[in-house]
Amino acid sequence: MSTPFTMEWLIITEGREKRVNEGDNLFEIAYEGYKLFPINEPLEIRKHFSSKVIGSCVIEELILKNQATHCKYRLISLNSVN
Repeated sequence: MSTPFTMEWLIITEGREKRVNEGDNLFEIAYEGYKLFPINEPLEIRKHFSSKVIGSCVIEELILKNQATHCKYRLISLNSVN
């Protein structure tokens, strides 16, 4: 039996991201299903797929478990606070 996954090149938050520690630029987000992201490569962050880029990040940790993807990423630049 095969396991479906998608390869992603941007982080789409839809407002679900959570800061790991106050005062740190490390965030985490969970997605349904398995998603693969490049690790240690700058990626764009968007709130929605068709919205403007709000910043960039580098993924530091990726866990694929129980039909979900848990991702920790570090914000490296911010274009807008909204």
